[in-house]
Amino acid sequence: MDEQQRAKMWSGRFREPLNKTFEEWQRSFPFDWRLLSHEVEASIAHARAIEAAGILTSEELLQMEQGLRAVAKLENIATNEQAEDIHHFVEIELTKQIGDLALKLHTGRSRNEQIATDMRLFVREAIDNTLDNLMAWRKVLIDLAERAGEATMPSFTHLQRAEPVLIAHWLLAYVSMIERDASRLADARKRMNVCPLGSGAIAGATLALDRTIAARCLAFDAPTINSMDATSDRDFALEFTQAIATLGIHISRFAEELTLFSTTEFGFVELPEAFSTGSSAMPQKKNPDLTELIRGKCGRLIGAATTLATLIKGLPLAYNKDLQEGQEPVFDAADTIAGILSVLPAFTAALKFRHDRMKVAAETGYLNAMAAATYLSNKGVPFRKAHEKVGNAVRFGLETGRELNDLTLAELNQFGPEFGEDFYESITLEATLDCHDVVGGTARHRVKQALAEARQRLTANAGKGNETSHVGL
Repeated sequence: MDEQQRAKMWSGRFREPLNKTFEEWQRSFPFDWRLLSHEVEASIAHARAIEAAGILTSEELLQMEQGLRAVAKLENIATNEQAEDIHHFVEIELTKQIGDLALKLHTGRSRNEQIATDMRLFVREAIDNTLDNLMAWRKVLIDLAERAGEATMPSFTHLQRAEPVLIAHWLLAYVSMIERDASRLADARKRMNVCPLGSGAIAGATLALDRTIAARCLAFDAPTINSMDATSDRDFALEFTQAIATLGIHISRFAEELTLFSTTEFGFVELPEAFSTGSSAMPQKKNPDLTELIRGKCGRLIGAATTLATLIKGLPLAYNKDLQEGQEPVFDAADTIAGILSVLPAFTAALKFRHDRMKVAAETGYLNAMAAATYLSNKGVPFRKAHEKVGNAVRFGLETGRELNDLTLAELNQFGPEFGEDFYESITLEATLDCHDVVGGTARHRVKQALAEARQRLTANAGKGNETSHVGL
């Protein structure tokens, strides 16, 4: 057995060296090196647990912790060609720091529980970072909604103009989505916050470890309750990627609407030049690069969740090497959402709405037809009949090139005697907005109230740390 083979963490049973191509192909260190800080913290927690079990003296524990923290400070580690994985790397480097004492660290533990712990720590940190970044975007949307005041825009169903709404109401729709996204992430964080250390390879540690020591050191709520589940569970990673994918879908819808609204055909929004580029061929172009890239990158988020679900679905208990393939989708999801949210708040804050054009679009195209039908309904006309009468009036308006408020009372009375002089004041833009006077509606005072409540939730949320985080949205 050669020296390289002897250096493996599992070398004792083997005599034949690994096929060189297979050895390089199966290494996870080229991507799991990024777990270094988590591996070190988990190793310190384990060291404290085995010190309490009598494996280390207090002096050895101090020496081991100092050595591990020195390893955590190493730079440019990704080019290491010897380490099989992050666990192997830390053992190699710790041995350089403190000699054979490093070999005691693996007493009572397995790489199966180590990677399960490291990945939980990574996902927990990624959730906290995402929640903080979401808070920033949420604040910008609320700021933008407050600045919009009572400015109006058309809303759409089937991508056809439907009814006028306040711009603030449209923006608050995305705030509601973000709040759900944050709630999902916080919920996933709470559920995953248990510690696998002490689970061994599959059946539990062979030492009488006090597992609460490691759990407390790593700010977990408790140890995991089943060793087989602990070493093979990747629900926490799946929940994270699925929640991030859902968040990505919401962000992508926002990006799509802005891409449409910024076109000449809509002309509702002016995209900031600082987040746009031009065409190398057509001098007049200003392209919505940020929103288009976001749409593309959100596809990667969905892909990560799908990859992980497909990977896990057929695995028997407990640990299987397949799970190594689950790390990169999690890393990619965390990196991708971090990248998106690094630019989205500043981009959103720089948006400029063309209020004049949006108002014209909200006042034309018979967007007050629902308010007109409500007017008749309030006069005692059954809504189905009211719908028909207003529909006939709209058809007449289309044929004569006029809006409902341009039709004379005599013309309206062709379709129903219930139309009176008070009809016109009931279908103004303001009246059309205010007839939606229900919780969650676009009536002006309802939106003002909803905006104040969104601001209160934001403020209350901002006052909470990551650990209690973002719960109770």
